[in-house]
Amino acid sequence: MLLVIDVGNTNITLGLFDKEEIVANFRLMTKTIRTSDEYGLLICDLLKSRGTDKSDIADVIIASVVPGIMHSLTSGIIKYLNHNPIVIGTGTKTGIRLAVANPKEIGPDRVVDAVGAYEIYGGPVLVIDFGTATTYDLITKDGSFVAGITSPGIRMAANALWNDTARLPEIEIKMPDSVLAKDTVSSMQVGLLYGCIGQTEYIIQKVKEESGLHDLKVVATGGLGKVISDATPMIQEYDPYLTLKGLRLIYLKCKGK
Repeated sequence: MLLVIDVGNTNITLGLFDKEEIVANFRLMTKTIRTSDEYGLLICDLLKSRGTDKSDIADVIIASVVPGIMHSLTSGIIKYLNHNPIVIGTGTKTGIRLAVANPKEIGPDRVVDAVGAYEIYGGPVLVIDFGTATTYDLITKDGSFVAGITSPGIRMAANALWNDTARLPEIEIKMPDSVLAKDTVSSMQVGLLYGCIGQTEYIIQKVKEESGLHDLKVVATGGLGKVISDATPMIQEYDPYLTLKGLRLIYLKCKGK
């Protein structure tokens, strides 16, 4: 089995693959400070909860945008799973050409999403990740990453509302019944979600116009991606495991499979 790990700014997502099938996935909070022993023991316990022994793990691959935790995480994996994990970085075989001004500025999470979307859904494709930040990445038919757009994520915008104002409460982020809000909670939900839908549709349209790729396929992922994709016909696919699938595909390329 292959263990894939996506270290994001908010969560660490782990996926367990048995060949092509995702048989388990787990989430940990990124900001919780852990030692290598804590990471190692926690991962072993999570695997055990799904009936998997650490000896069943054939290899581990990691994409991370949080360098500060990588020493403890990789040390824990080496110590408890007996594998030196592949960490995606400069020089990793991905099959995607980064045709941008400074390729080193493109985070490994975005590269992984690009690989997943391109390999699974084909190009040209625009992959939207509704994570801590919302990112829009354009990959052409020949597998070139040619443009990336970054905006505040929905939760980031929500946190700004209730942390930077005196009277607005913390709310559940869900689709309201109507855009015609009649109370504070629903007014915030309308602003956050319909604002994101409007932004999403406008950016998709502008990307199509400026690139000339009007047959562009749009694929969404990320925690709140389903809420947005269900609300607009401009997103054709929602894949909650796109990043994990992309990690597996990169692993196969690294191993020449």
